[in-house]
Amino acid sequence: MRVVREETRGEIRVSIFSWNSKYIFKYELGPMEQTFKVSEVEILEESELDSFLEGDFMEEVKRRFEEMGESLLRKLG
Repeated sequence: MRVVREETRGEIRVSIFSWNSKYIFKYELGPMEQTFKVSEVEILEESELDSFLEGDFMEEVKRRFEEMGESLLRKLG
C-alpha cells in the first residue's frame, strides 16, 4: 500500500492510499472513521484527488461524522 497524501482538514485527518488498483480515502475524527474505495481508472490524474477533500463531498463527510457521533453518544449514554 502506497501513501499518496496525508493532511488535516479542520479536525478531520485525511489519508489517501493507492492499493490494488484503487484509491482508498480514509477520513478520521476522534474515535470514528469513514473509508471510501475508488477505482484508479475513475481518477485520471492525482490532482483530481482534491475533489474528495473539498466542496460538497467533504461537507457530506462532516455531516456523516456528526450523525455517527450522535449515534455513539446515544449508545454510550
